[in-house]
Amino acid sequence: MNARITQATLLDESNPHHGKQVDIRIEKGIITEIASTLEAKKGEELINFENLTVSPGWFDSSVSIGEPGYEERETIKNGLLVAAKSGFTGIALNPNSYPVPDTSSSIAFLQNKAANNAVELFPIGALTQKSEGVDLAELYDMQQAGAIAFGDYQHAIKNPNLLKIALQYTQGFNGLVLSFPQEDDLIIKGMANEGETAIKLGLKGMPALAEHLQIARDLYILEYTGGKLHIPTISTAQSVALIKEAKVKGLDVTCSVAITNLFFTDTVLEDFDTRYKVTPPLRNEEDRKALVAGIKDGTIDMVTSDHNPLDIEQKKLEFDHAKFGTIAQEATLGALLTLVSEKKAVQLLTAGRKRFTETTSKIEMGQPANLSLFTTKGTSTFTKEMILSKSKNAAFLGAKLKGKVYGIIANNQFTAS
Repeated sequence: MNARITQATLLDESNPHHGKQVDIRIEKGIITEIASTLEAKKGEELINFENLTVSPGWFDSSVSIGEPGYEERETIKNGLLVAAKSGFTGIALNPNSYPVPDTSSSIAFLQNKAANNAVELFPIGALTQKSEGVDLAELYDMQQAGAIAFGDYQHAIKNPNLLKIALQYTQGFNGLVLSFPQEDDLIIKGMANEGETAIKLGLKGMPALAEHLQIARDLYILEYTGGKLHIPTISTAQSVALIKEAKVKGLDVTCSVAITNLFFTDTVLEDFDTRYKVTPPLRNEEDRKALVAGIKDGTIDMVTSDHNPLDIEQKKLEFDHAKFGTIAQEATLGALLTLVSEKKAVQLLTAGRKRFTETTSKIEMGQPANLSLFTTKGTSTFTKEMILSKSKNAAFLGAKLKGKVYGIIANNQFTAS
């Protein structure tokens, strides 16, 4: 593609034009010029939006799609289009399909299905065979096929020796291990955060202690073994404190938080709306504020949509029987901008790429254009018409959001929202 972006505020701290309004010329997918004003060239597409901001392409570190096996929830083709129109140029795909991607051939299948798309799909391989938590999967073979990390999506590593071996083994090829922060024996049949709201509604509780114990155990193991650990979607104040302490010790650990846990508390469950049934559960206001403080001070490395499409048969049920999960990619930017500055939002939405892929996306001449286009201006209410996913289980319906995504430029393609 040949295009000229005009009158865009550039947000890239590595660029001398950071914070300034510039024009950007792209030729055959490569950034060739950046200046305050650029003359038009014949045959190039003009990209101009009101109050446009351009940043390095965003990366979503926790995305579920469905295909293969659950195409009724979401297909890879449409899932990547949703990501593009939500502002993301790369996604880490959870091993949340059937069969679970636990072999090199299953990783290759996912990459082949996503080939030549504007959004780059990075598969996370299952840590254990069939994500059953018994035997390690083919970690090295999967990495050679393109897996960027290894974890069992929303399944805790129950056996501490299994985590120990995984952290030791993956050091041989610089692999990243994911450990979901939940001690399952403490949340049997739990439906919501253990607290006042759950008691009032008669729902079985999911205590914050279950998260704290798992994180504390995993960090002790990491300190013993070394290696690289990522803890996805933390949800409590104590979890933030534990990870902050681990980083002071110099442990190679990162963590993420789901946008739903930053934005909502468990009080939204009072109508038993299953759109808000997620795991980890929505916590109380004290925890939510601690999470917001954690993203602002850098303890929490990245924000994820934790996007999980589910069909109506799994969500339009009594609360006890509905499946955990929500879609959130379409609302991630708008929700995040209500909590932090645009500069911080970009940091949180781009940090996952470096951790998971060990690459960075910079806005520099001679580099492939990998850009997210958006505005921080204006407010809106999230409606059904804004849902791009096949599934409609969106927690953010009715939420007040800020800003708007205009689209992405990546892989020599422009996808407008």
